[in-house]
Amino acid sequence: MLLDRSFEEIKVGDQEVFSKTFHESDVITFANLSGDQNLIHTCEEFASRSQFKKRIVHGMLTASLISTVFGTLLPGANTVYLSQDLRFLAPVYLEDTVKAVVEVIEKKEEKRTLTFKTQVINQHGQVVISGQAKVMKAVSLLATA
Repeated sequence: MLLDRSFEEIKVGDQEVFSKTFHESDVITFANLSGDQNLIHTCEEFASRSQFKKRIVHGMLTASLISTVFGTLLPGANTVYLSQDLRFLAPVYLEDTVKAVVEVIEKKEEKRTLTFKTQVINQHGQVVISGQAKVMKAVSLLATA
């Protein structure tokens, strides 16, 4: 689903959520696309000897769900990332289901920017990533019929 909310209709306090369960194929695809072949993500034997006891999902793959919300739900189409700070608070494991939650905390009309509280929360209600992001709602130059 792709929403395209106008900048004018977005209000402080607006929230959206996107959920995903991470599978083996997600981690392997991300490792191949990003080049991050860290064994903590890709090798069960190696990961079993770590403090996590098993493989963990790449932090940036998990954080990418925040971008999914921005580009498809809130603000939606024509959203451009300006900044993002992230704090990785807990690991995400294969087969975990997490949800990215974003909430508008500031709106600046003059530059068409929005600041968001961002969180990723696992199926146990634990915040695994927290942060803040700033995005710009670009103006579409496409004529509408």
